[in-house]
Amino acid sequence: MLRTALTSAVTMLLLIALPCASAGATGGAVAPLPASDYTVRPVCAAPAPGYAGCLALELVPITAAARAHTHPLGITRSAPIGGGKAAEVCEHPTPGEGCFGLRPKDLHSVYQLPAGASSAQTIALVDAYNDPNAEADLAVYDKEFGLPECTGANKCFEQINQNGEPGNLPFPASNAARAAEEAICNTATGEAKEAACSEVEEADGWSEEISLDIEVSHATCQNCRIMLVEAESASFPNLEAAEKRAARLGATEISNSWGGPERGETPALDDRSPFDHPGTVITAAAGDDGYLDWDAEEGSPKGFADYPASSPHVVAVGGTRLQGPLGAGGTWAGETVWNGDGAGGGGCSVELAAAPWQQNTSDWAAVGCGEHRAVADVSADADPYTGVAVYDSISECRSEAGGVPSVVHWCTIGGTSLASPLVASVFALAGGAGGVEYPAKTLYENEVRNPSSLHDVISGSNGACSEEFNITTGLSGCTELQEAASCSEAAICLARAGYDGPTGVGTPAGIAAFQPPEEAKQQTKAEEERQSREAKEAEEKSKQKTEEERRAESEGSSKGGGPAGKEAGEGGAESKGNPPVSVPIGVAALPNSTLPTEPPTTPGSRAIVPILSAPALTRTAIAALSHSKPRASKVAFAFTLNVAARVHVTLAKLLVAHGRKRWQTLPYSRTIAGASGRDRARLSAHGRLAPGSYRLTLTPVHGTARTLTFKIS
Repeated sequence: MLRTALTSAVTMLLLIALPCASAGATGGAVAPLPASDYTVRPVCAAPAPGYAGCLALELVPITAAARAHTHPLGITRSAPIGGGKAAEVCEHPTPGEGCFGLRPKDLHSVYQLPAGASSAQTIALVDAYNDPNAEADLAVYDKEFGLPECTGANKCFEQINQNGEPGNLPFPASNAARAAEEAICNTATGEAKEAACSEVEEADGWSEEISLDIEVSHATCQNCRIMLVEAESASFPNLEAAEKRAARLGATEISNSWGGPERGETPALDDRSPFDHPGTVITAAAGDDGYLDWDAEEGSPKGFADYPASSPHVVAVGGTRLQGPLGAGGTWAGETVWNGDGAGGGGCSVELAAAPWQQNTSDWAAVGCGEHRAVADVSADADPYTGVAVYDSISECRSEAGGVPSVVHWCTIGGTSLASPLVASVFALAGGAGGVEYPAKTLYENEVRNPSSLHDVISGSNGACSEEFNITTGLSGCTELQEAASCSEAAICLARAGYDGPTGVGTPAGIAAFQPPEEAKQQTKAEEERQSREAKEAEEKSKQKTEEERRAESEGSSKGGGPAGKEAGEGGAESKGNPPVSVPIGVAALPNSTLPTEPPTTPGSRAIVPILSAPALTRTAIAALSHSKPRASKVAFAFTLNVAARVHVTLAKLLVAHGRKRWQTLPYSRTIAGASGRDRARLSAHGRLAPGSYRLTLTPVHGTARTLTFKIS
């Protein structure tokens, strides 16, 4: 189906509002206006190569009746509107009455969500440019809907640049800076005018995206901390720098409402990307242009799924359209694949492999991706016609009829930019990753174990259609099977029972699907108990070893002896400083005496014990270590810390002599400054490693050592 121009007719509204009562009048149904009274526009301009586009779409009223906002936009209001004219219009409409789109209470009733998380959660929103009014706009939104305040003063809201600085924010750093650039846009000529106008347009679009992300996140999880991380521009390097910063600062969930064609992405590049942060929930919008971006603007790359949604490391979020009328109290009444003026993205990755839990879905062969990654994993409302109310004081919601402009600051917005922060916030309500390295796995496991924890979306397709909209029915000009012809009727673009590409495993039906199965919780608990037990054992062994060394030193001194000598390092490298130490198997390496002696604390709190978990070699390290005698610097590894701490790293080789085994510590030890969350590092030495078994030990200061072993053949 062809995307319509801004002034063209689009789909009719599919939902009908519940009765609307007025003072002293009998309530009656308020019929939605036909879709020809509205159109849809992308919030952000089409991105240039190397840049990402935000994935928010604004519903634009184009008639006087639509601009009056007296007719509901496919929304069921759980509370009657006061002061309206019976059965026809709702006088003096407000966002709180549901006249500008879905409200927080509607999101909660439709998806059966609690108001807050049971544990501390930080939702990071990665966006481009700066919205100088972000916090003030959120305050207006919170007041309108009666939400708890979320400000910098109460530590609920934080706004930083891609370097983690609260100052030195990207353009526009202030409203005055924006006004100055807009003046150049209005008065200059040539390249200066073009550059200024482009920068203002880009920043204004991302400002609206930022408001959507913040407000949806706070609406969904009302006691979660919000961290807005603003990239210098919408270039992929800058956005990825902001992504990395969000993870380093300890975000428990990170939402990405942007993307671009996967073209050129490789497994090696993806493994080095900032989207691989085991133990952190990272969501990514699947796109607004349908299966393999068939509905993208003319000249845009087509034939690809969007990245980073196509990364197997993230939770890819597809788009749906809510059906109605909703049930009593605004409850869920069904969803279909979103395919209207815009369509939920998806498709098979060209290069990236599907994770095991995705390939293990029942009837995976019918999806049509082979061993490649399929997008999406899960989905939520994204159709602008069933969009949410958003307040933004910079990017005004503009419409025009007969040459007379209409400007308001409340917009109705959809797109998978809505679905991504919504799903990230549902994960926050469920307690975050819950100890699962890649939280998408949780969704697939629960889809099998507890099907009722998800709404299974079984109708619709996000495939291509060459026909115009049917303005009589408000539906696509094609049947589902005609749309699905673009993927040979495979499940990658056609909804079905169980997993499918457009909607993944379904949409939220409460938070149960986002919580690890009980077995995973038990494993996490067992792992914590094991770490505690090992810590006590290591402490006892350390005391015993210290006493033995003290006695040996005393005996050696009394005999006038000295050190017996030292052994050479591995691969011909000589030890500098301390000699290699032979460590009995099972004894963890301990921090040296130059490290701090007290664990980190926060004011007025008890000491925080650093816990290091999930140590693993990176995929690039595994590949490099498969070669003969690789350099020690190729030993790259990742780990997760609950709090920033210094980590002592040692490498030992297993030696066998006279039938006895012992670990010989090699001269490649180093101490690194580990960041809270998922972090990476590598050994800095350049000696070569001979074939054999090796043990890498990571010991956070005042924490328990964790080890991993590997072989070089």
